[in-house]
Amino acid sequence: MLHVHNDDPAVTLITPTAPVSAPTHGGRAKCLQRLVRLDLPVPRTVALSFDTVQKIAQGTMPDVPAILEEFPEGALLCVRPSSEDPDWGGPGAVLNIGMNDARFADLTDKIGQDAAAHLYMRFIQAYAAHVARLDPDMFDGIDGAGPRRLAQALAAYEEEAEEAFPQSTAVQLAEVLRSMARAWGGTTARLLREAKGAPVDAGLGLVVQEMALGVGQAECGSGVLQMVNSDTGLPQITGRYLSQSQGREALSGPEAIFLERDGRGPSLEELAPEAFAALKVNGALMRQRLREEMQIEFTIDNGALFILDGVRVRRSPRAALRIAVSLANDGIISRQEALMRVEPRALSELLHRQVDTAAARDRLGRGINASPGAATGKIVFSANAAQASAARGEDCVLVRRETSPEDIRGMHAASAVLTERGGITSHAAVIGRGIGLPCVVGAARMRFQIRRGILTAEDGRTFREGDVITIDGTNGEVLAGAPPMIEAALGESFKTFMAWADAERDIGIRANADTPMDAQTARNFNAQGIGLCRTEHMFFEADRLTVMREMIFADAPDDRRSALEQLLPMQRADFTELFRIMQGQPVCIRLFDPPLHEFLPSDRAGLRDLAEALDLPVSDVTRRVESMGEYNPMLGMRGVRLGVTVPEIYDMQVRAIFEATIEASRDGDPVVPEVMIPLVSASREVELVRKRIDAVAAAVKAEQQTEFDYRLGVMVETPRACLRAADIAAHAQFLSFGTNDLTQMTYGLSRDDAGRFMSEYVRQQVFPEDPFHILDIEGVGELLRLGVERGRKSRADITLSVCGEHGGNPESIAYCRQLGVDYVSCSSFRVPGARLAAAQLAIRDAMKASNMPIP
Repeated sequence: MLHVHNDDPAVTLITPTAPVSAPTHGGRAKCLQRLVRLDLPVPRTVALSFDTVQKIAQGTMPDVPAILEEFPEGALLCVRPSSEDPDWGGPGAVLNIGMNDARFADLTDKIGQDAAAHLYMRFIQAYAAHVARLDPDMFDGIDGAGPRRLAQALAAYEEEAEEAFPQSTAVQLAEVLRSMARAWGGTTARLLREAKGAPVDAGLGLVVQEMALGVGQAECGSGVLQMVNSDTGLPQITGRYLSQSQGREALSGPEAIFLERDGRGPSLEELAPEAFAALKVNGALMRQRLREEMQIEFTIDNGALFILDGVRVRRSPRAALRIAVSLANDGIISRQEALMRVEPRALSELLHRQVDTAAARDRLGRGINASPGAATGKIVFSANAAQASAARGEDCVLVRRETSPEDIRGMHAASAVLTERGGITSHAAVIGRGIGLPCVVGAARMRFQIRRGILTAEDGRTFREGDVITIDGTNGEVLAGAPPMIEAALGESFKTFMAWADAERDIGIRANADTPMDAQTARNFNAQGIGLCRTEHMFFEADRLTVMREMIFADAPDDRRSALEQLLPMQRADFTELFRIMQGQPVCIRLFDPPLHEFLPSDRAGLRDLAEALDLPVSDVTRRVESMGEYNPMLGMRGVRLGVTVPEIYDMQVRAIFEATIEASRDGDPVVPEVMIPLVSASREVELVRKRIDAVAAAVKAEQQTEFDYRLGVMVETPRACLRAADIAAHAQFLSFGTNDLTQMTYGLSRDDAGRFMSEYVRQQVFPEDPFHILDIEGVGELLRLGVERGRKSRADITLSVCGEHGGNPESIAYCRQLGVDYVSCSSFRVPGARLAAAQLAIRDAMKASNMPIP
């Protein structure tokens, strides 16, 4: 039995001065109060607070007769949910509360028998489904119209519910309130709103509103209107209107008409020009005073316009950006608030094609959304097949168990990449983000039979080479066929918005770029230079790979130099083009990093081809390749260890850098290259390599009779380098923290294999988040903090940066700012998001300092 709690102060009539707020009564209630303050034609409304609704769910009712006293006698009512954030949803609205036999008779005299029967019938059906929890199908066998149909519905309700349909308005309202309050606490509702970001304890308010019937003798109906396009954000009156209807029926009713005059059919502007004109005026006023693009739910009752509700217009990422810029340009909001209204991650959707949100999705499998965007193509299972497909002008999707540096040419040729293994910082993920290639990795529930050329979906369907699939790298989905796409679009609004972001941020943003094409992308996105250029990717071109292998097989330094001399002009040309593209911006070049075995074939056919190229027996080549194998190559002979033991490689690279510096400086601003030594663990490594680099620089200056400057730095990616940063900083002008490898070494966790179990670890809260995706502040972050503090204490003028993939992550950028890092560097396509995230962090700090509310 329900207990009645009289005189609840949290049940209040919405007036301009009523104590209503979004945190206590919900967003809908607060919006309705704002509309009342604007003197818009809003029907009389009572708001119930979160606490009140919670008490209802627990069995304690407010004073329902007192609520009814706020409305004219005989008025029909509706109840709508009012959560703090409208996106969190809530139980469906219930209309026409108060309909009973007596009210049916009264309305029959006023609006006609059929219209009155329609209102009563609609309420019976809603009450049966949402309050009495009866099967909605119970009304399917009812035929006829008007009173006959109504009598059948009432009889069906009585038979199924085993009681007569309630005739008391107070009982009806009480039961609707109780049902909606309890529905909010249901498991399904809770999980749905938590999936949308709602907290576990999110509250629900309810609003009880007088009905504007929308059904009657003169012009009556309902509709929705908004003044921008939800997909583009451009000004456009959109929505529908349906005569003799209620609520949002116009959006689904086949007989709904246009709002604005339209050559395709009738419109509200022609049918009721005064109401349409008033709607436009109200919409413009709401935009101005509510500081937002709003969707208006309205009813016309006997020619009179009523505004029932206003909700924030749903919008795509591109529309959100354009709306924010438009509101700021019109002086409605500040530029700072416009910047705060767009999610940094949403910018990636503007830079890439996306699957149309309205498209049907035939999902084959899921993986990790490693690189955003979507692309369709024919399946290929090798890099060579991808290149052949590109040569024929056919789009393809490269499917691999996991990619390696040898697959880079195939990745450049493909439209998208799908791998069975890997995580957010695996090879495929990093390269995919760098070149803007949609990529899904770690799709382990699909079956990859690379040699047989078969890809099996999670549901058992099989696909072969040449079959068409779509990779949605934004959502981590593999789809069958070719769904409709939305093209990338960067217009003036985007440029304006990003210029505002640059004016606010206080940390530098560079790009990771390995090729001239990557550098051009970085330049297009206004990166402040290149923070990481991985030179090893330049060696996998077909004309360079053989020479590289000759160098690896050389037994003596002179033989190695001979092979490297062939690579020198190629590297020099690469660097010259890179410098010219980034003219006036810093370029940080990481010297050769991977273990040499990555450049050697592992299959029988590859070994045979190499033996033929080197004019050696296959057995000799096989034995040599096997001898170079390492138990753990990522912790073996790579990075600075190669620079110390096989110094000819670094000698060739720095010569190419310095000669390109002179060449590129001839027709532009002087270039000051930044040379970075990877995988350092001890200061002595830096001393040894620096001595040779300085010697090469002196030789190049003497040979070309030209002076130039360069900066030497260290890539800090081992825990020991962080701990010994003071010693290392004494020999370097900059320290760049490579958080990908630093995370890998701190956790003892392979970034390529972590995808196999990472989701389970996160689910069981072993890790709060994938540490390769969001920087681990407690562990890796602590090493980073020590490295920054000790490096700067040793050398006050040292430049500090982060160049791992964490550099594009908003949460990680926040930590880098806190540490005083000078700049972060990330994949080119993540640069706009990083610029916006940095701006938002600076704005938040400024607002906190000024005690201003953060939008």
